[in-house]
Amino acid sequence: MTSSLKHRSAIATSPDKMEFAADVIHGLSQPSKSLSCRWFYDAKGSDLFEQITELPEYYPTRTETRILQDCVPAIVARTEAGSVLVEYGSGSSRKTEILLSALNKLAAYVPIDVSEAALEDARARLSAKIPGLRIFPVIGDFLAEIDLPASLRQKPRLGFFPGSTIGNLTRDAAQGLLRTMGERLGPHSRLIVGVDLIKDPAVLVPAYDDAAGVTAEFNLNVLERINRELSGTFDVDAFEHRAIWNAAQSRIEMHLESRRQQTVQVLDRTFDFAAGERIHTENSHKYSLDGFSELARKAGFETLECWTDANSLFSVHDLRFNPR
Repeated sequence: MTSSLKHRSAIATSPDKMEFAADVIHGLSQPSKSLSCRWFYDAKGSDLFEQITELPEYYPTRTETRILQDCVPAIVARTEAGSVLVEYGSGSSRKTEILLSALNKLAAYVPIDVSEAALEDARARLSAKIPGLRIFPVIGDFLAEIDLPASLRQKPRLGFFPGSTIGNLTRDAAQGLLRTMGERLGPHSRLIVGVDLIKDPAVLVPAYDDAAGVTAEFNLNVLERINRELSGTFDVDAFEHRAIWNAAQSRIEMHLESRRQQTVQVLDRTFDFAAGERIHTENSHKYSLDGFSELARKAGFETLECWTDANSLFSVHDLRFNPR
């Protein structure tokens, strides 16, 4: 049994330049300018995010990892032999190693990510660590429709959505995504979801505005990407990273704030910025345990079990899709 990237062209393609251009121009044309966080993850952005996960202020990755190490026996006990593990937004797949090492009767692992470089690095590392694991990487946006290889379509499926990526969506959009995941995984399939919890802003804000400035570089990199791929004229030094706790929406917001009045060109369009004007680049919604369980219920999932750490910083939910 071997790992391969050969299925990528038949399964999904990366968001193309036209889609990137249309989304950027649309977002910058709004009265309140915005850019989708999906465009953070070019090769440099993916590398910067991996650096963020190792920062002392960034608690989610290490906390979720510890939770998974503790709860993996229960996850394994509920997983049918011959299942396919489908991971949404897999990145480096490092946390997934915890599941893959324990789920030794998987039919295959299907990581989905927009970064081909991240998928290839993960494939090479996992192939060396777990010989015999069948890996079918999918290059694409997990928000789009993803088709599994034909040989895996009749297998039982276990979804994996770690890192509280669900928090990047509004609650309505998160409910819709969970419903879509359930429908594509299939009736009675399971989904393991990492969910960040509401907590003191003194803990939350530094996780998105670290002292070393890595998150700032990550946020600003989207402007560098626009310059490189869309002939943009952003002066990156003329923008500043901002991380703000929005208590009313229970979310951290990331913005890029213009340091001065300026005009920027993207392709054949120009955009004016006032001093202090912001581009809204990301939301990261936080949940209570009951709040997320209710959201999942509305999407058609029952909560089989939920785990958290001793300080209630983060949570992992084992859900089963029971469509009504």
